[in-house]
Amino acid sequence: MTDIHSSDIRSYNMSKIKSRDTQPELLVRRFLFSNGLRYKLCDSKLPGKPDIVLPKYKTVIFVHGCFWHGHSHCHLAKLPKTRTEFWTKKIHENKIRDKENISQLEKNGWQVLLVYGCELKKQKKDATLNNLLNKIKESLNSEKNEETHTQ
Repeated sequence: MTDIHSSDIRSYNMSKIKSRDTQPELLVRRFLFSNGLRYKLCDSKLPGKPDIVLPKYKTVIFVHGCFWHGHSHCHLAKLPKTRTEFWTKKIHENKIRDKENISQLEKNGWQVLLVYGCELKKQKKDATLNNLLNKIKESLNSEKNEETHTQ
């Protein structure tokens, strides 16, 4: 099956796909800020340049697009019918790189949280964001408990 767009139009369409400040990312950032959490954006010193870095909580958040990061069992991660081999390889490499970055961050003591675009759709949005907030606050509480036990 051939592409329905010319290569110029396809190139233009692909150039409009943003990698930063996406709607899901902005949604998570607004939620965190409205709940009193302050964060850094895309810290290039950390592996994988996490989308959101919460230094106080030693937590990073990646807001992943389901297609680009091969979200398992997600209808948004469906492979295109053209150039399937190319896309399979590209997404597989993205998943490998994600695992390596997460492993490195965890080895350095960071809590890594992943949020996929489909988890921020209407039906799941509130539960996902509240779950995210709970995990962040739990990390601070567990850190405080460790400090009191070591003293």
